[in-house]
Amino acid sequence: MASRPSASSGTAGPGRPRLVKPRRHGDSASEEILDAAAELFTRHGYTGTSTRMIADAVGVRQASLYHYFKTKDDILAALLATTVDPSVERARELLQADEAPLHRLLDLARYDVTQLAAARWNLGALYLLPELADDRFGEFRAARQELAGAYESLATAALGTASDTRALLPFRLVESVIMMRSDEQRGELGDHTVAGLVDTIVGAIEMLMEHTPSH
Repeated sequence: MASRPSASSGTAGPGRPRLVKPRRHGDSASEEILDAAAELFTRHGYTGTSTRMIADAVGVRQASLYHYFKTKDDILAALLATTVDPSVERARELLQADEAPLHRLLDLARYDVTQLAAARWNLGALYLLPELADDRFGEFRAARQELAGAYESLATAALGTASDTRALLPFRLVESVIMMRSDEQRGELGDHTVAGLVDTIVGAIEMLMEHTPSH
């Protein structure tokens, strides 16, 4: 299972000298590495990106990159964690809250959609990587499954019955943002932006929960 390094992993020691001044987003060297990797993974694919390419994009020696992340898998695991961990934390809070289930479901959906839409890079597109089936990414898959379970629990409570399959849909509607971001990047959303569709997506989930389909 891959470890999930965080920005704090860059504080273990002095690292190596930079080749150039910092030129990536981030408050630490490890955050700059993650920013560069995120751009390269989403543009060139995971297998199409080497650690040397990442180091060059940051402006550090390849040996310095290994000071912060031992493998490319560790970089990917850390990036994936940023896409799901904040939403899992929010879901845990909402599962324990006292508000009506539908209100909590929509709160989680709005938080999650906003995170996915506003992220600097469309990292959700990496969810389809075949490498994620490997054991080293089991921690990420478990976190994502926990998040999906929270959506289903809140939706089931809002619907009032465990047999209503609509409970499976809110999580999937939220993750549709990932594909829409790809469409937007290719200019296929017309004048629309994913950030401008947050209310629409949350509203669609609300309508789904409140409208009983005819059989």
